[in-house]
Amino acid sequence: MFSHILVAYDGSENSKRALNVAIELASKYSAKLDVVEVVDSTIFAGAGIAPVPAEVIESVYNKAKSDVEEAKKQAASKGVNAEGVVLEGEPAGAILDYVAKNKVDLIVTGSRGLSTFKRILLGSVSTRIVEEAKIPVLVVK
Repeated sequence: MFSHILVAYDGSENSKRALNVAIELASKYSAKLDVVEVVDSTIFAGAGIAPVPAEVIESVYNKAKSDVEEAKKQAASKGVNAEGVVLEGEPAGAILDYVAKNKVDLIVTGSRGLSTFKRILLGSVSTRIVEEAKIPVLVVK
């Protein structure tokens, strides 16, 4: 049914639940699994107060790399060989671009659990992915 699954990951509890589901599905369908974390570069550009110190940017990238490596280890411990990728950009857009370029056929993502009112005001990565993706999306709560 699915041959290439992407899990959007950021180390949060919601994304850990999404990772567990993605690992189960990848195992069940013998699918390729990509663990993708996006460093939101818009927060660096949009800070507006002063340039973000290089150490802070490096720290964010190092956390993302560490998150992805940890997720790959978890997948491997369950017999699933996962690829890990750290992307840069606006999270939903970066994930959707990656999906289009890599022939992914299922996106698994966590839900932030925001109220409808907050979602309307703030937007949400998972909401945008669900709305714009051209493939199935599984949102894990």
